[in-house]
Amino acid sequence: MRFARRVAGDWQETPLTDVPPLVFSEAMRDVDLFVGVTSIAADPQWTDRGPERAYWERAGFAELTASAESRRDVLARILPRLKIADRCSIDGRHLVVRGSLRTYRIHLGSANILMEPDNSSLCIVPARGKGDGKVFLPFEDDRLSVILSKAFLLADDTKITDPTILAQLGRRA
Repeated sequence: MRFARRVAGDWQETPLTDVPPLVFSEAMRDVDLFVGVTSIAADPQWTDRGPERAYWERAGFAELTASAESRRDVLARILPRLKIADRCSIDGRHLVVRGSLRTYRIHLGSANILMEPDNSSLCIVPARGKGDGKVFLPFEDDRLSVILSKAFLLADDTKITDPTILAQLGRRA
């Protein structure tokens, strides 16, 4: 990544020390967003695509980024107020949800899920419907809402009716 300024109608590279802190911070936030959404680690379907599976597993359950650490802090504050608080706890990089069928570990960075006791992966993909007409702002982080929706679903796992999810849990519809 490089920074440049217009000087006499041309772009000239700018030394990092001359980049204003706010500009640098916003640019790094954009880079983090770009890398986060374009990485195969953000694709829950990637597990079926060959030898890159090891990368997906490492990236999908890696150490938390700064944004994921902030997400963990927010979650720690709101979790005690939730209806499912008695079934949830935060353990390092994961929100641990105790369902009736299994215990689930939702990664706070990727929102990927591992099921105990064998650490098998559970793929739950948010529905992709028509947009709601709202404008997407790049600083919005919808990963927390994805994590929470998965937590609510899994805390009451005996009521799951989706055949794809049930098959992964080893049950039939």
